[in-house]
Amino acid sequence: MIWLQHIIPQHWLSKLMFRFARIENTWIKNSFITWFVKSYQVDLSEAVRENVQNYQSFNDFFTRALKPSARKISSNNLVCPVDGTVSQLGNINNSTIVQAKNRDYTVSALLGNNHQAHQFDAGYFSTIYLSPKDYHRIHMPYDGRLISMDYIPGDLFSVNKTTTEGVNDLFARNERVVCYFETEFGLCAFVLVGAIFVGSMQTVWQGQITPPYKKKIQHFDYSNQHIQLKKGEEMGRFNMGSTVIMLMPSQVHKFNLKQAEVVRMGQSLL
Repeated sequence: MIWLQHIIPQHWLSKLMFRFARIENTWIKNSFITWFVKSYQVDLSEAVRENVQNYQSFNDFFTRALKPSARKISSNNLVCPVDGTVSQLGNINNSTIVQAKNRDYTVSALLGNNHQAHQFDAGYFSTIYLSPKDYHRIHMPYDGRLISMDYIPGDLFSVNKTTTEGVNDLFARNERVVCYFETEFGLCAFVLVGAIFVGSMQTVWQGQITPPYKKKIQHFDYSNQHIQLKKGEEMGRFNMGSTVIMLMPSQVHKFNLKQAEVVRMGQSLL
């Protein structure tokens, strides 16, 4: 129920889940992981560790690594960064992004009024939702050099279909991490959106970003550090699931995707 999300202590509940997900008590973590696998029909045959008893905690299971053969990285120069479902995609017109039917939000709001937001005002976007059963590591969709990153504090509404269709400016309201990369396509923005029980995000270059939760935007400048990441390399992960939004600077390279399509990390987007 959407109205309930407006009144519950979103960050406090997410802190509780953060702690629960790291409990290493054998009976508790094994019981919960077993229940989760059965309830959400998780395919553990793809994981490096197929036995639930081999995980130290629920979060260790949730951020599990896959066997190298489980995902093939396309030879094309633009690939899907995650497993999930395409909730929206299309042109960014007049700096406006489609959230759901009759609900839009602006590039500037999503990016926390970053001075580079104007570069995507006539670009292209894709929003991909990661369900609980999905693989939750995030990989590079292209070769890129990391320029900067912004942590933007905010709410922690759910990002499921019902909430996306019912809460205005959802992705521009929720806590998020925005990564900027220089690529062969130009400057690209990659947004990790937090959600209820997903109050923890991390990147390979910065480590855990939340918690603790901050009240102000934090800017990280990497322009002089020469951090290069290759297509298909792990770039970060959600400690619990959520949504990623890809922003491209032009409408030349449109993704070969459809709304509601189920996607897998590594598949070609061109």
